[in-house]
Amino acid sequence: MPRAFQDRLAHVLASAGLHVVVPDLLGHGRSDRPADPMAYSVTAFAEQVVGLLDHLGATQAVVGGTGIGANVALEVAVEAGARVRGLLLDGPVLEDALTTEVGTLTPLLYLARFAPLGVRAAGWAARPVPRRLLPGQARVGVDMLEQQPAPLAALVHGVLFGRLAPSLLERQAITTPALVIARPGDPFRRVSDAEALAEQLPTASLERVEVPWRRDRAPEQLDMAVSRFVLDAARPKGIRRSRRGGA
Repeated sequence: MPRAFQDRLAHVLASAGLHVVVPDLLGHGRSDRPADPMAYSVTAFAEQVVGLLDHLGATQAVVGGTGIGANVALEVAVEAGARVRGLLLDGPVLEDALTTEVGTLTPLLYLARFAPLGVRAAGWAARPVPRRLLPGQARVGVDMLEQQPAPLAALVHGVLFGRLAPSLLERQAITTPALVIARPGDPFRRVSDAEALAEQLPTASLERVEVPWRRDRAPEQLDMAVSRFVLDAARPKGIRRSRRGGA
Protein backbone atom coordinates (compact mmCIF):
# COMPACT_ATOMS: atom_id res chain seq x y z
CA MET A 1 0.00 0.00 0.00
CA PRO A 2 1.23 3.57 -0.61
CA ARG A 3 2.44 5.58 2.36
CA ALA A 4 -0.63 7.86 2.22
CA PHE A 5 -2.64 4.92 3.57
CA GLN A 6 -0.81 5.31 6.90
CA ASP A 7 -1.05 9.10 7.19
CA ARG A 8 -3.61 9.11 9.99
CA LEU A 9 -1.74 6.65 12.18
CA ALA A 10 1.58 8.37 11.46
CA HIS A 11 0.16 11.67 12.74
CA VAL A 12 -1.22 9.97 15.85
CA LEU A 13 2.21 8.52 16.68
CA ALA A 14 4.05 11.74 15.82
CA SER A 15 1.73 13.68 18.13
CA ALA A 16 2.92 11.38 20.94
CA GLY A 17 6.46 12.65 20.38
CA LEU A 18 7.74 9.81 18.21
CA HIS A 19 9.88 10.11 15.08
CA VAL A 20 7.75 8.44 12.41
CA VAL A 21 8.95 7.45 8.93
CA VAL A 22 6.46 6.06 6.39
CA PRO A 23 8.11 4.74 3.21
CA ASP A 24 6.76 3.98 -0.23
CA LEU A 25 8.22 0.55 -0.95
CA LEU A 26 9.39 -0.26 -4.47
CA GLY A 27 6.45 -0.20 -6.89
CA HIS A 28 4.28 1.89 -4.57
CA GLY A 29 3.41 5.57 -4.33
CA ARG A 30 6.26 7.79 -5.53
CA SER A 31 8.96 5.14 -5.48
CA ASP A 32 10.48 3.62 -8.62
CA ARG A 33 8.43 1.03 -10.51
CA PRO A 34 10.69 -1.42 -12.38
CA ALA A 35 9.01 -3.87 -14.75
CA ASP A 36 11.07 -6.85 -13.49
CA PRO A 37 9.13 -9.31 -11.28
CA MET A 38 12.40 -10.35 -9.62
CA ALA A 39 12.61 -6.87 -8.05
CA TYR A 40 9.51 -7.49 -5.94
CA SER A 41 8.92 -9.80 -2.98
CA VAL A 42 8.19 -9.54 0.71
CA THR A 43 11.84 -10.34 1.46
CA ALA A 44 12.99 -7.63 -0.99
CA PHE A 45 10.67 -5.14 0.72
CA ALA A 46 12.18 -6.11 4.08
CA GLU A 47 15.66 -5.44 2.70
CA GLN A 48 14.46 -2.01 1.62
CA VAL A 49 13.23 -1.26 5.14
CA VAL A 50 16.60 -2.23 6.61
CA GLY A 51 18.31 -0.12 3.94
CA LEU A 52 16.12 2.83 4.94
CA LEU A 53 17.16 2.40 8.58
CA ASP A 54 20.78 2.44 7.43
CA HIS A 55 20.17 5.58 5.40
CA LEU A 56 18.55 7.32 8.38
CA GLY A 57 21.28 6.20 10.77
CA ALA A 58 18.67 4.45 12.92
CA THR A 59 20.22 1.55 14.77
CA GLN A 60 16.82 0.39 16.03
CA ALA A 61 13.14 1.08 15.36
CA VAL A 62 9.63 -0.16 15.92
CA VAL A 63 8.59 -1.62 12.56
CA GLY A 64 5.05 -2.24 11.38
CA GLY A 65 2.64 -2.45 8.51
CA THR A 66 -0.83 -3.34 7.30
CA GLY A 67 -1.72 -6.50 5.36
CA ILE A 68 1.34 -7.63 3.43
CA GLY A 69 3.13 -4.73 5.14
CA ALA A 70 2.76 -6.71 8.38
CA ASN A 71 4.43 -9.65 6.63
CA VAL A 72 7.28 -7.33 5.62
CA ALA A 73 7.72 -6.31 9.26
CA LEU A 74 7.95 -9.99 10.23
CA GLU A 75 10.66 -10.50 7.60
CA VAL A 76 12.59 -7.53 8.99
CA ALA A 77 12.45 -9.16 12.44
CA VAL A 78 13.82 -12.40 10.95
CA GLU A 79 16.57 -10.74 8.91
CA ALA A 80 17.61 -7.99 11.34
CA GLY A 81 16.02 -8.86 14.66
CA ALA A 82 18.55 -6.91 16.76
CA ARG A 83 17.38 -3.70 15.09
CA VAL A 84 13.66 -4.18 15.80
CA ARG A 85 12.38 -2.84 19.13
CA GLY A 86 8.78 -3.78 18.45
CA LEU A 87 6.46 -5.13 15.75
CA LEU A 88 3.13 -3.52 14.85
CA LEU A 89 1.31 -6.17 12.79
CA ASP A 90 -2.05 -4.97 11.43
CA GLY A 91 -4.04 -7.69 9.67
CA PRO A 92 -1.20 -10.03 8.59
CA VAL A 93 -1.78 -12.07 5.42
CA LEU A 94 -0.92 -15.65 6.30
CA GLU A 95 -2.26 -19.12 5.51
CA ASP A 96 -5.99 -18.47 5.93
CA ALA A 97 -6.03 -15.27 3.86
CA LEU A 98 -3.83 -16.65 1.08
CA THR A 99 -6.74 -17.91 -1.04
CA THR A 100 -8.48 -14.53 -0.88
CA GLU A 101 -5.25 -12.71 -1.71
CA VAL A 102 -4.56 -14.94 -4.72
CA GLY A 103 -8.16 -14.62 -5.91
CA THR A 104 -7.96 -10.84 -5.70
CA LEU A 105 -4.54 -10.32 -7.28
CA THR A 106 -4.63 -12.96 -10.03
CA PRO A 107 -7.24 -11.13 -12.16
CA LEU A 108 -5.23 -7.93 -11.74
CA LEU A 109 -2.10 -9.74 -12.93
CA TYR A 110 -3.97 -11.17 -15.91
CA LEU A 111 -5.38 -7.78 -16.92
CA ALA A 112 -2.04 -6.02 -16.59
CA ARG A 113 -0.30 -8.71 -18.67
CA PHE A 114 -2.87 -9.39 -21.35
CA ALA A 115 -5.20 -6.38 -21.39
CA PRO A 116 -2.91 -3.40 -20.70
CA LEU A 117 -5.16 -1.00 -22.59
CA GLY A 118 -7.96 -1.79 -20.16
CA VAL A 119 -5.71 -0.99 -17.19
CA ARG A 120 -4.65 2.29 -18.82
CA ALA A 121 -8.27 3.21 -19.52
CA ALA A 122 -9.24 2.49 -15.91
CA GLY A 123 -6.33 4.65 -14.73
CA TRP A 124 -7.37 7.55 -16.95
CA ALA A 125 -10.96 7.25 -15.73
CA ALA A 126 -9.80 7.30 -12.09
CA ARG A 127 -7.64 10.43 -12.35
CA PRO A 128 -10.45 12.99 -11.80
CA VAL A 129 -11.56 11.25 -8.58
CA PRO A 130 -10.53 13.32 -5.48
CA ARG A 131 -8.39 11.00 -3.34
CA ARG A 132 -9.27 12.74 -0.08
CA LEU A 133 -12.94 11.80 -0.51
CA LEU A 134 -12.22 8.06 -0.83
CA PRO A 135 -11.95 5.54 2.03
CA GLY A 136 -8.57 3.90 2.49
CA GLN A 137 -9.22 0.70 0.50
CA ALA A 138 -10.75 2.56 -2.42
CA ARG A 139 -7.85 5.01 -2.50
CA VAL A 140 -5.37 2.14 -2.70
CA GLY A 141 -7.36 0.58 -5.57
CA VAL A 142 -7.39 3.85 -7.53
CA ASP A 143 -3.66 4.29 -6.98
CA MET A 144 -3.02 0.80 -8.33
CA LEU A 145 -5.10 1.47 -11.44
CA GLU A 146 -2.98 4.53 -12.20
CA GLN A 147 0.17 2.43 -12.48
CA GLN A 148 1.60 1.46 -15.85
CA PRO A 149 0.55 -2.10 -16.76
CA ALA A 150 4.06 -3.62 -16.99
CA PRO A 151 5.29 -2.49 -13.53
CA LEU A 152 1.90 -3.37 -12.03
CA ALA A 153 2.08 -6.89 -13.46
CA ALA A 154 5.66 -7.25 -12.23
CA LEU A 155 4.70 -6.14 -8.72
CA VAL A 156 1.76 -8.55 -8.43
CA HIS A 157 3.79 -11.39 -9.99
CA GLY A 158 6.69 -10.89 -7.58
CA VAL A 159 4.48 -10.77 -4.48
CA LEU A 160 2.31 -13.73 -5.49
CA PHE A 161 5.11 -16.08 -6.44
CA GLY A 162 7.72 -15.03 -3.90
CA ARG A 163 7.93 -15.89 -0.23
CA LEU A 164 4.92 -14.27 1.42
CA ALA A 165 5.97 -14.56 5.07
CA PRO A 166 8.50 -16.21 7.38
CA SER A 167 7.95 -19.90 8.09
CA LEU A 168 6.18 -21.07 11.23
CA LEU A 169 9.48 -22.01 12.88
CA GLU A 170 10.92 -18.59 12.08
CA ARG A 171 7.87 -16.84 13.52
CA GLN A 172 8.07 -18.86 16.72
CA ALA A 173 11.69 -17.77 17.12
CA ILE A 174 10.86 -14.05 17.02
CA THR A 175 11.15 -12.71 20.58
CA THR A 176 10.54 -9.06 19.74
CA PRO A 177 7.50 -7.55 21.53
CA ALA A 178 4.60 -7.44 19.07
CA LEU A 179 1.10 -6.02 18.84
CA VAL A 180 -1.11 -7.98 16.44
CA ILE A 181 -4.28 -6.23 15.26
CA ALA A 182 -7.29 -8.28 14.14
CA ARG A 183 -10.20 -6.69 12.26
CA PRO A 184 -13.36 -8.83 12.40
CA GLY A 185 -15.40 -8.57 9.21
CA ASP A 186 -12.50 -7.70 6.90
CA PRO A 187 -12.58 -10.26 4.04
CA PHE A 188 -8.98 -9.55 3.01
CA ARG A 189 -7.35 -9.82 6.44
CA ARG A 190 -8.55 -12.92 8.26
CA VAL A 191 -8.99 -12.70 12.01
CA SER A 192 -7.85 -16.32 12.23
CA ASP A 193 -4.46 -15.32 10.78
CA ALA A 194 -4.03 -12.57 13.36
CA GLU A 195 -5.09 -14.86 16.20
CA ALA A 196 -2.74 -17.61 15.04
CA LEU A 197 0.17 -15.19 14.72
CA ALA A 198 -0.43 -13.81 18.21
CA GLU A 199 -0.17 -17.38 19.51
CA GLN A 200 2.94 -18.15 17.46
CA LEU A 201 4.95 -15.11 18.57
CA PRO A 202 6.29 -15.65 22.11
CA THR A 203 5.80 -12.03 23.27
CA ALA A 204 2.75 -10.87 21.31
CA SER A 205 -0.55 -9.34 22.36
CA LEU A 206 -3.74 -9.24 20.29
CA GLU A 207 -6.08 -6.28 19.80
CA ARG A 208 -9.45 -6.69 18.04
CA VAL A 209 -10.84 -3.65 16.25
CA GLU A 210 -14.17 -3.56 14.42
CA VAL A 211 -13.33 -1.24 11.50
CA PRO A 212 -13.26 -3.39 8.35
CA TRP A 213 -13.55 -0.76 5.61
CA ARG A 214 -12.46 2.58 7.10
CA ARG A 215 -8.96 1.91 8.42
CA ASP A 216 -8.22 5.60 7.96
CA ARG A 217 -10.92 6.36 10.56
CA ALA A 218 -10.02 3.88 13.24
CA PRO A 219 -11.57 4.32 16.68
CA GLU A 220 -9.81 5.84 19.67
CA GLN A 221 -9.40 2.29 21.00
CA LEU A 222 -6.91 1.50 18.24
CA ASP A 223 -5.05 4.82 18.55
CA MET A 224 -4.58 4.26 22.28
CA ALA A 225 -3.49 0.63 21.90
CA VAL A 226 -0.98 1.40 19.16
CA SER A 227 0.44 4.50 20.86
CA ARG A 228 0.79 2.70 24.18
CA PHE A 229 2.55 -0.24 22.55
CA VAL A 230 4.94 1.83 20.43
CA LEU A 231 5.87 4.17 23.28
CA ASP A 232 6.61 1.18 25.51
CA ALA A 233 8.65 -0.56 22.81
CA ALA A 234 10.61 2.62 22.08
CA ARG A 235 11.77 3.00 25.68
CA PRO A 236 15.26 1.82 26.67
CA LYS A 237 15.35 -1.94 26.95
CA GLY A 238 14.16 -3.32 30.23
CA ILE A 239 11.71 -5.83 31.60
CA ARG A 240 8.44 -5.65 29.69
CA ARG A 241 5.38 -7.66 30.44
CA SER A 242 3.59 -9.18 27.45
CA ARG A 243 -0.19 -9.06 27.35
CA ARG A 244 -2.53 -11.49 25.63
CA GLY A 245 -6.18 -11.08 24.95
CA GLY A 246 -8.46 -8.75 23.06
CA ALA A 247 -10.41 -5.62 23.67
